[in-house]
Amino acid sequence: MENEREGGVTPAGTGEPDPDEQLLTAVATKVVRMGLAVPAVFFLESSKPLSFIGSQALVFFEPFVKAFLNIASYDRFTALMEDRKNVERLIRRVEELEEERSRAEREEKARTRAEKGEKGRRWFRKGKS
Repeated sequence: MENEREGGVTPAGTGEPDPDEQLLTAVATKVVRMGLAVPAVFFLESSKPLSFIGSQALVFFEPFVKAFLNIASYDRFTALMEDRKNVERLIRRVEELEEERSRAEREEKARTRAEKGEKGRRWFRKGKS
């Protein structure tokens, strides 16, 4: 049953996405989009043994966070961070999304280099004729 939850499928096996997995993916996406994947993974890995204390700190800072940000799922996120398994799930998701972003960036650079190389070769051929 727990394995099905880790895969992002609800325990009933209905094929609907797990809301907890969606929340962790949303947080991971935001972290990667901000370019903070490496510091976030480093922080989460180092604080994993203190996950319960960290989640309590999130509860403490809740009024301040909600004053500045509109986070509807903040309460659920703090509850998820109490469990080390969920911290590990978040770390894995951040790493997966960062790898996807990095791969897309490499492909874009290769495509740009190929286009520039083709333009350069055409110019060289024209000048030689």
